[in-house]
Amino acid sequence: LGGQLDGQVREGRVPPQARLRLSFESPPLAEVVRETNKYSNNVMAQQIFLTLGQIGREGTSTGLPEARLVLEGWWQDKLGPDTRLPELGNGSGLGRDVRLSASALARLLQQAWNSGLMPDLAASLPASGVDGTLRRSALDTGQAHLKTGSLRDVQALAGYVHAANGQRRVLVAIVNHPQARAAKPALEALVRWAAQQQP
Repeated sequence: LGGQLDGQVREGRVPPQARLRLSFESPPLAEVVRETNKYSNNVMAQQIFLTLGQIGREGTSTGLPEARLVLEGWWQDKLGPDTRLPELGNGSGLGRDVRLSASALARLLQQAWNSGLMPDLAASLPASGVDGTLRRSALDTGQAHLKTGSLRDVQALAGYVHAANGQRRVLVAIVNHPQARAAKPALEALVRWAAQQQP
């Protein structure tokens, strides 16, 4: 986030005699999301968010306002008007202007679990004892699929825990406090508690 490009961007038609010299194709979206979530790649998260702005506007320049409009429409349609809209700033997850309640995030995860996107979403989340930010987790291998996040005054986790009673649980915890890092053991204990639930 940051950086600078020099030169000019020009839009126009390609001359008919022009030959393609180089092209790049993006990997499938599920693969990009998996890499983004497993390794907390905030720059890629921002790029995915900005790509939302292209929906229905292919071939035109779009930015944050268009991406926010697409998200707002989807959010209202899938989660209803009673679920407060998130404020995502630049879409990267970084910044003081990001606002998302734990209850809204839990509703989003419930919606995702019941959708056709669930397999790709679950596969994109770090798995306990396997990969990403949970590779050193004390939980059984694959018992939790959680996205973790931390900033100076924030510790958070959200995702799915497979409890001992066979149920899958949505778990969301967000700590906003100058001493948020001190809550990490409590968050780990919360995940263990959710995983140990019996019938």
